Amino acid sequence: MSTFSEQALVARVVQDMRTWLERAVIGLNLCPFAKSVHVKGQVHYVVSLATEPHALREELVRELTALHAADPELRDTTLLMAPLCLQDFLDFNDFLAEADAALDELGLEGDLQIASFHPQFQFAGTAPDDITNYTNRAPYPTLHLLREASIDRAVQAFPEAEMIFEKNMQTLEQLGHAGWAALKVGAGLPESESTPASGADKGKDATR
Repeated sequence: MSTFSEQALVARVVQDMRTWLERAVIGLNLCPFAKSVHVKGQVHYVVSLATEPHALREELVRELTALHAADPELRDTTLLMAPLCLQDFLDFNDFLAEADAALDELGLEGDLQIASFHPQFQFAGTAPDDITNYTNRAPYPTLHLLREASIDRAVQAFPEAEMIFEKNMQTLEQLGHAGWAALKVGAGLPESESTPASGADKGKDATR
């Protein structure tokens, strides 16, 4: 893959993820905590070009370390997307044990945590096409790195946070597959190899 193609891929992935965040996560209020950090530009987007799990693990370690060291006012949370790796959900699900092990090895348990999204996400006991699975479906395999302190503050602001999961199930059931499709929040491809990526989205590390 040429450098230019890498830049085009990174730009496409970041744009797709922002669209998903704005239209699905925030638009459907699947996470009432997301809008604030998005509006403030505190979401850090990183596109991994890793094609093997071990390489993705190395990038995860770097991003966990960087998030922990960063000023929360500038970087509250990180989305690490892997468009070229772990496309199979079962493989991705297995990798999450490695992700948690990396967090433990860094001594960051209690400070950070890792949530996950995948385009084929499936809750145990559900059919692959069950609409409720879409609450955790993102355009690309994604590791969401969060600060425990931010989660605690968010929960205090939303005392019924434990009801979010149930509410999300109801939202998706009411929306249905046609409604989800209408959001147009799937993965795309670089529109043209002759159209350069722009602004801060050039390169592997793309932020707002």
